Amino acid sequence: MAYVIAEPCIGVKDRSCVDVCPVDCIHGSETNPMLYIDPEVCIDCGACVSACPVEAIYGESDVPEKWTSYIAVNAEYYEKVPDKS
Repeated sequence: MAYVIAEPCIGVKDRSCVDVCPVDCIHGSETNPMLYIDPEVCIDCGACVSACPVEAIYGESDVPEKWTSYIAVNAEYYEKVPDKS
């Protein structure tokens, strides 16, 4: 189960989650509306969850129903963007 960043991150992009991620799987450029977690690299440690000040990060199976589309949004970011930094 990978972690997912959802709607509360839009416009905030606090990088606290990036700082605590031991596998560097959270990315997003200045032009992106939010940050994204790479589901292929995420090791499910959960360090990012408590670091997020806007409670935007959920385990994939715990994403609130209204934000389940963000599971695909996170994965698609890594399919479309060659430079993820």
